[in-house]
Amino acid sequence: MTARTPTASAADRPPIGLIAGQGQLPVIVAKGIRAAGHRVSCIGLRDQFVPELPALCDDFAEAGVIQLGRWLRLARRFGATEAVMVGRVAKARMHDPLRILRQLPDWRAINLWYRKLRHDRRSATLLTVLADDLAKEGLVLIDSTTYIPDHMASEGVMTRTQPSAEQRGDIEFGWPLLRQVGSLDIGQAIAVREKDVIAVEAVEGTDRMIARAGELCRRKGWTLLKTARPGHDMRADVPTIGVATIEGMHKAGGGCIAVGVGRVILVDRPAVLAAADRLGIAVVGVREA
Repeated sequence: MTARTPTASAADRPPIGLIAGQGQLPVIVAKGIRAAGHRVSCIGLRDQFVPELPALCDDFAEAGVIQLGRWLRLARRFGATEAVMVGRVAKARMHDPLRILRQLPDWRAINLWYRKLRHDRRSATLLTVLADDLAKEGLVLIDSTTYIPDHMASEGVMTRTQPSAEQRGDIEFGWPLLRQVGSLDIGQAIAVREKDVIAVEAVEGTDRMIARAGELCRRKGWTLLKTARPGHDMRADVPTIGVATIEGMHKAGGGCIAVGVGRVILVDRPAVLAAADRLGIAVVGVREA
C-alpha cells in the first residue's frame, strides 16, 4: 500500500473511493477527485490498473476483480463511504471457463454470481446488484462522471475537422438505430456508410468492431456512432473514446465519430480532439431527445 500526504483542504473533506480497472480513465478520475479537494482512496483491480495510478492516490491497495469483501474492508480502512468505479475489465474475461480460479472470488462474490445473478447476468443487471450489495455495507457507488465534467462529450462539432454532408446524413440515419441496439442491450456502437449499417458492437468491444468495420467497408470515410443505452446507469461502464479509438478509426478508414452529449467520455479530451484533427477525423456530439 502507498499513501500521500493530503492537502489541508482534502484533509477536511471525506475521502472518495476509486475502484480502478484498465486504461487511463482511472488516472483522469483520480486527478479530478483531487482537484475537487478530496482524498483519493483507490482500490486497484489486480492485473488491471496502469502503473502510474498509485502515485496519484492518497491511499492505494490492490484487490481481485471479484473480491468484493476485500473492496469493502479496504473502503472501511480508508474511511470512504462513496466510490467511483471506472476502467475496463474485459467482458471476454467474464466468459472465461477458468474465471473462478483466475480471480479467486470471495464468498460475497460467489453469492452474488450464483444466487442473485443466476437468472440474469447482463452488464446492467450485474451493476445494479453489485451497487445494491455494496450500498448495504456502507459503500455507495456514485455517477462515474461526477469528477470529470471537462472530459464529457459536448454538443456539436468538437473538432476543427468538419463532417461531410454524407457523414451528417449517416448520423441522422443511424442514431435512431443505435438507440434501438442499445435498448436491446446488445452494444454501445454501430458503424454506418451511405445509410447502411456495416457493423454492430457486441461483446468484442468498440476497438475490435472498428477493425471489423474497416475490413468489411473498403471505402473510406464511414461513421462510428456511439452512446450509452437508454436508461444507462452512469455509475459504471460509461462509453468512452480515447486516442486509441481515433487511431483505430484512421487505420480502418473511418472518417467521423458521433457520440452522445453527456453520455460518452472522451478519455483526455484535449488529446482525443487533437489526434482527431491530426488524422482528419470529425468528432460530433449528438444531443439526445
